[in-house]
Amino acid sequence: MSQSSSERAPPTWRQVAAVVAGNGLEFYDFLTFSFFAVQIGQTFFPSKDPTISLLASLATFGAGFLTRPIGAFFIGRFADRAGRRPAMLLSFSLMGFAITGIALTPSYHSIGIAAPILAVIFRLLQGFALGGEVGPSTAYLLEAAPPHRRGFYASLQYMGQDTAVLCAGLMGVLLSSILSAGDLRDFGWRIALLVGTVIVPFALILRRGIAETLVPAAPADDAGPKPRTPIPWRVVILGFAMLAAGTTANYVLDYMTTYASTTLHMATRLAFGATVAVGLAGLTCDMLGGVLSDRYGRRPVMLTFWIALLIAVGPCFWMIAHFRNLAALMTATAILSGLLNLSTSAMLTSVTESLPMQVRSGTLAIVYALAISVFGGSAQFNVAALTHLLQSELTPAFYMGGGVLIGLVAMLMMRESAPVKLGPALATSAAAP
Repeated sequence: MSQSSSERAPPTWRQVAAVVAGNGLEFYDFLTFSFFAVQIGQTFFPSKDPTISLLASLATFGAGFLTRPIGAFFIGRFADRAGRRPAMLLSFSLMGFAITGIALTPSYHSIGIAAPILAVIFRLLQGFALGGEVGPSTAYLLEAAPPHRRGFYASLQYMGQDTAVLCAGLMGVLLSSILSAGDLRDFGWRIALLVGTVIVPFALILRRGIAETLVPAAPADDAGPKPRTPIPWRVVILGFAMLAAGTTANYVLDYMTTYASTTLHMATRLAFGATVAVGLAGLTCDMLGGVLSDRYGRRPVMLTFWIALLIAVGPCFWMIAHFRNLAALMTATAILSGLLNLSTSAMLTSVTESLPMQVRSGTLAIVYALAISVFGGSAQFNVAALTHLLQSELTPAFYMGGGVLIGLVAMLMMRESAPVKLGPALATSAAAP
């Protein structure tokens, strides 16, 4: 007989590492494209106007978001039928193939129009793979966790992502420090991508050994069709709004390196300090937010830090634009990233544990992918275009603040789902099929 999450032994560190490391590596590869947007734009979309080259690169980065809902639909639903483990193996294999393809695609000057076409194709495949990764991996972490530690285990999802951000940032600092601008454009960004592919075989081996957490649905008593698990549409709608707000804020912060170098004209090696600050703040605050949500509930943690984030957005961006030095950039970025990540771990846990197990992976994957595709995928392009149009260095602050405000409304309407508030029995039954 299958065990429930309350009866199942906690996962081993190898199983957790297999999920978190694999998910983090996928985000490393996916986001490194954004961090080296300037150099990749010059490689595949050369133009006399650097703004046109940058926007073309960011549009290609955004193209990866177009296929994320498709990957979420097919791989996420596959995880609800066949299990979390085979779905995670599939998504990770596709991501490894796609990122290797982008890193090895010759420049526009070498093969002409075929270069940007191949870059877009591989980027679309990246999006498909990552869209199918989040739902199964998050569902696995929550289902494998003891009920009173779901927040902590789900926070590891974001911790893996922010570890990826930190590693990408450190790689950017290293490469920009030892390579010239020409070398960084010609091959430096390719090194950053290929570093991630080295880990692919080892992560695949680890993932093959994890235990399955999907509990098969109970068979029907008669010979008739099995009843379908209803989808809680209130959770879906509010979860979409919350995740859309979170991903908007997240991708604005991921854009800070490009913003610092292109809008504020800071040196590239200094601009990468923003990425390092985002990663360090995430590593510190992701897990803390999850632990706090296990102790005090999802809603109190979400709302407290989200309101603080809304208040801090304007002053932090003003500080960066006014001082334009490394200290101001890293301090302000760390504050914003810390407040964001203290809230989003509770947010992700709340949405995930509010969904029934038999539709959890597919529903979460689709909601997450749609939110990120519509809002995250367009955020960096929109911020760059609006900054160029309005000629205002504070444009990212207004854009991010608007998204945070929308998320706050959804959080206020979301019901509590934490065991510490509901009690173990109610929390377990709420997360069961």
